[in-house]
Amino acid sequence: METLRILHMYPNMLDLYGDSGNMELLAYRLKMRGYSSVKDDYTLGDGAKTDFSSYDLIYLGGGADFEQQLLAEDLLSCRDKIASAHKSGVFMLMICGGYQLMGQYYKDSNDKKIPGLGLFDYYTVASTNKRERCIGNIVIETDFCGEKYKVIGFENHGGMTDNVRTPFGRVLFGNGNKFGSESEGYTEKNVIATYLHGPLLAKNPKLADKILTYCLSRKAGREVTLPPLDDTLEKKCREVMLKRLLEEKKKK
Repeated sequence: METLRILHMYPNMLDLYGDSGNMELLAYRLKMRGYSSVKDDYTLGDGAKTDFSSYDLIYLGGGADFEQQLLAEDLLSCRDKIASAHKSGVFMLMICGGYQLMGQYYKDSNDKKIPGLGLFDYYTVASTNKRERCIGNIVIETDFCGEKYKVIGFENHGGMTDNVRTPFGRVLFGNGNKFGSESEGYTEKNVIATYLHGPLLAKNPKLADKILTYCLSRKAGREVTLPPLDDTLEKKCREVMLKRLLEEKKKK
């Protein structure tokens, strides 16, 4: 069985709303199928010794403006290595602050511009009114899993992201990339960038398995099919949540 190598970037700084749980969930779903995983934590100053392209998945969670300012310079020092990893097909999962930092720039509520890695064309600008935030449960519909799949999460962001050419999904409930947006996040075949906390993958097992299938297939050099797990509880929880949120939307 293949062993997936995962790089968790800034876990001590980017971990809003249980975002680190996404890594625990991936490790669990691998283990239940007889696969193993190795997770390395990247912290400030590790850029020189880190071979980003040697990993199967790179993960950045969410963080507030303060944390983003602290790590922006360090992240920029790794730009070429991260860009090379992305180009080679390493999967990249980025939540909220991690999503913003991979774009052109992030301008915070104090009008301070934090440069992004510029891997993608989008950019983010926060309202100068700190009370203006997209907060609450969110449901989107994505084609990323190879079929229409409803993804549930929680959003809390003041940044409004524009110039997204390939969104992660269509908003069914909540805001998305900005107030009242019809789209949420950004995606490529080996990229998911999204505002969805929760943690995201615990609420959406099919999405977790799609990511794992991609990583395992790329590593093995052939198409890998994962045996199904008993997700009865997860499915029932999803049904309850989807029914409540989407019926609430109809009443508005």
